[in-house]
Amino acid sequence: MSKDKEYIYTGIIGQDEQGNFFCGEYLLDYKQVMSGFKIGDKINIKSVIENPSDKSYERYPKKSKEFVAADKKKF
Repeated sequence: MSKDKEYIYTGIIGQDEQGNFFCGEYLLDYKQVMSGFKIGDKINIKSVIENPSDKSYERYPKKSKEFVAADKKKF
């Protein structure tokens, strides 16, 4: 959706046919999504790493474990 100076990416959580959660081109950590997010939530991605999974690397070469709801206020 958009690029922001403070965050790497801002977008909507989706889920592909293999059950992977993603936001734009980024694979999202499954446990992190399940701990308090749902499909359709708008999030801000804070950091990304190279995706360590051979299964999903071709489709999602970058992965994020650090993301927050986009409507969270900063303090």
